[in-house]
Amino acid sequence: MVLRSMITVWLLAWVFTAGAQRKKEAARPQLGDSALLTLVQQRTFDYFWKFAHPVSGLAPERTPTPETVTIGGSGFGVMAIIVGVERGFVTREQGLDRLLKIVNFLWKADNYHGIWPHWMNGATGKTIPFGRKDDGGDLVETAFMFQGLLAVKQYFNRDTPKETELRNKITWMWNDAEWSWYTQGGQSVLYWHWSPNNGWSMNHQIHGWNECLITYILAVASPNFPVSPKVYHQGWAMSNYFYNGKSYYGIKLPLGFDYGGPLFFAHYSFLGLDPRGLKDRYADYWEQNKNHTLINRQYCIENPKHFKGYGPDCWGLTASDNHEFYNAHSPTNDLGVITPTAALSSFPYTPEYSMQALKYFYNKVGNRLWGEYGFYDAFNESVGWYDNQYLAIDQGPIVVMIENYRSGLLWRLFMSNPEIQEALRKLEFSSPWLK
Repeated sequence: MVLRSMITVWLLAWVFTAGAQRKKEAARPQLGDSALLTLVQQRTFDYFWKFAHPVSGLAPERTPTPETVTIGGSGFGVMAIIVGVERGFVTREQGLDRLLKIVNFLWKADNYHGIWPHWMNGATGKTIPFGRKDDGGDLVETAFMFQGLLAVKQYFNRDTPKETELRNKITWMWNDAEWSWYTQGGQSVLYWHWSPNNGWSMNHQIHGWNECLITYILAVASPNFPVSPKVYHQGWAMSNYFYNGKSYYGIKLPLGFDYGGPLFFAHYSFLGLDPRGLKDRYADYWEQNKNHTLINRQYCIENPKHFKGYGPDCWGLTASDNHEFYNAHSPTNDLGVITPTAALSSFPYTPEYSMQALKYFYNKVGNRLWGEYGFYDAFNESVGWYDNQYLAIDQGPIVVMIENYRSGLLWRLFMSNPEIQEALRKLEFSSPWLK
C-alpha cells in the first residue's frame, strides 16, 4: 500500500512537472529570424547590463562569482553596450553613464605599466590573481578591453561635456598603456604577463595563430609606447602553429592548428578588427575565419566520436564550461560539448548555418539551454548535461558578432580609428578601410 502510494505520488509529480515543462516550452515565443536575433542580442546584452557589478559596472567573470570581474570579458561587454544603445535596449544617455562609471573605475584600478590584470575585485579594483604567479598585468585581456574602448571612443563622438569626458579618459589610459614594456627589455616578441611580485616568471611569449592578433595590432598602434613591426613578424608570426595550408574536408586552412582549434580564435580579435578584405603577407583573414568555421561545423556533421546531438543544426566547438569543468574544445579535443557562442559568434562567416544552429538551440534544446541572459554556456547531450552558468567572455562575442553580421557597427567604429589604420599600414596589411 505504501509502495503504491509512493508510485502514485511520483506519477502525479511527473505529470505535473512534464505539464509545467510543456507549458514553459509553449510560453517561449516562436519568432521570425530578425526578431529572434534581436531577442538573443537583448537577453545576452542583459548579462553586461543587469548583471554588471554595481560599483564598477564591469562584467563578472561568470554568474556564480559576481565580485570577480574580468577585463577581457568586460572589453567585449563595453562593445555590447554600444549595441544596446544602437538597438534601443537602453538610451544613449544610459549607455554613456554606464561607460563613464566603467572608465572612471578603470582609471583608478590596479594596473601594471598601464596594463590591467585578468581579474579584479569589482568593488575595489584590486587584483585577484588568476594563478599563483599570474598576479599582475595581462596584456591579452587588456587588448580585448582597449579594442572595446577604442570603439566606444568613436561611437560617443558628440561635443557634449560627458561624451568629451568619456573620450578624454579613454585617450589618457590608451596613451599610458606601456605595450613596449611587455617585450621584456626590447625582445622581438610580446609577453603575456608581468607581475611586480613575480616579474617575468610566467615567461609566456605570445605567438600565433590564436586569439591574440589584436594584441599585436594594438601594440603597434600605441601612441606613446609602440612596438616595431618586426615584433609582429618575428614574434607573432613565428611559431610551429602559425602556418597550416592543409585542407580538411576539402576546405583549405591557411593558418593555425590542425582543424583550426577552438572557434574563439575566429572571434575575439575580430569583434572590432574587420576581417572582410583584411590581408597581409600571411593570410586572407576572411578566408581564414570562414574556413575555420566551416571545418569546425563539418567535423560536427561527420561526428567521428558519435556524440549525441551533433549534426548540421547542432555544431560549434570552442572553449567553455563542460560536464567535467572547463576546456578548450575543438575537433582535436572533442568531449561531446557544444557551446552556443561558437556558432552564434560565427554569424558573419556562416549566416545560414549559424541561423540553423540558433534555431536548434532555441526551439529544440529550448529551456534546458535558455535562461535570463540568453543561452547558457554549453551542453553535452551524450551525458545529459546542460550548464546553468554564463561566462562573460562567451556572452560578449554573441552580441557583438551578431551585430557585425547585421550592420557592421563595431567593425565600422573600430576600423575608423586613425591609429589603428596607421598600425595596419605599418604592418603592410591591405583592407578596404585603408583606401
